[in-house]
Amino acid sequence: MTAQEAIQLVQPGHSVFIHSAAATPKELVKALAQRSGELSNVRISSIHTEWEAPYVEPGNVHAFEVNAFFVGSNIRKAVNDGRANYIPMFLSEIPKLFRGGNYPIDVALISVSIPDEHGYCSLGVSCDVSKAAIDMARIIIAEVNPNMPRVIGDGIIHLSKLTATVEVDYPLYQQKILDPTDREMQIGQHVASLIDDGATLQMGIGGIPNAVLKSLTHHKDLGIHTEMFSDGIIDLVESGVITGKHKVIHPGIVVSSFAIGSERLYKFMNNNPVIRMLDVEYVNNPATIRKNPKVTAINSAIEVDLCGQVCADSIGTMQYSGVGGQVDFMRGAALSSHGKPIIAIPSITNKGISRIVSSLKPGASVVTSRAHVHYVITEYGIAHLHGKNLKQRARALIDIAHPEHREQLFEDAYNIFKAHV
Repeated sequence: MTAQEAIQLVQPGHSVFIHSAAATPKELVKALAQRSGELSNVRISSIHTEWEAPYVEPGNVHAFEVNAFFVGSNIRKAVNDGRANYIPMFLSEIPKLFRGGNYPIDVALISVSIPDEHGYCSLGVSCDVSKAAIDMARIIIAEVNPNMPRVIGDGIIHLSKLTATVEVDYPLYQQKILDPTDREMQIGQHVASLIDDGATLQMGIGGIPNAVLKSLTHHKDLGIHTEMFSDGIIDLVESGVITGKHKVIHPGIVVSSFAIGSERLYKFMNNNPVIRMLDVEYVNNPATIRKNPKVTAINSAIEVDLCGQVCADSIGTMQYSGVGGQVDFMRGAALSSHGKPIIAIPSITNKGISRIVSSLKPGASVVTSRAHVHYVITEYGIAHLHGKNLKQRARALIDIAHPEHREQLFEDAYNIFKAHV
């Protein structure tokens, strides 16, 4: 069956879910968009997806209502131009929304591995919220791709559960892994100084997470329980730095809900008994996270104000990304025995604008509250905020701001607090 034939199952008024990240089924997505002339009132939902998103093009507004739980580069302009919508929600709560029937899913467009001898396929690199969407969908249309790794965990589905299948053979989306900059390595080394042997780590993808991982080569018996991971963990697993020995739940296992990276990562995941891809409602639940010891959650931000409020998903009123799992893990780490919730950011943007600000930009959203944040780290050091009053927080944050911006921040702090900090 071709993608064009399979997508005929989508009818006007249907609610369609698209599989996430590197598992985005690009041929089915393309075929769906090509039917815009004959469809209407089709609601498309997803978290972050990759490849192009032709359904958000201006000419398709009449056919598709797009609701994204996370805004990636392929739909960012459409969201900010009003052609698509953003739903702010903790990643851990999205499966509950689907399973509770409050957000019906009629059709799930997914990517799976080739079936094994028993007829079972794997959702591969993305279990996340996709498992819940598949559980609730009446119609499941799957691209069966030999390049999708078979990954142990919750994302196992039998061929008999699939309404239609389309055989494809293209490489999964690959995220280019860049070497960390000198600034990112400085930040990574500061973060690494807070990570204890035996800690359980959560981190994302990008220059700072990669820098942190590169700074952990002399640590011992680290564990991974994270929303997502990338190539950076491979060398640490293979060298014995990551063992999961001290984890209370899933000892010895790398637990995640999705992954995105290079072909090397996808080959590493294939049939690897050390890897578990689990439902994000479980993975990101703070009650689950806290069970492991020394959970160290490392997250980023767009800007942090002098009280410690974190804006991580918007630039002023412009929607840039999404809430994701930051709060899930910041809270879970805080509740963990000897846990450490960390925000790690460069002190300035590429344009020289300070990321530590006296107040957030007008319209900026607070993703993580000031009460959640224990540590903020830049290349200039570590600000420990937990248990500090507002003036003490402001002083600690100014001390790690870029030197060119400190004088203005001190002046702003005086105007805010009516006292020197």
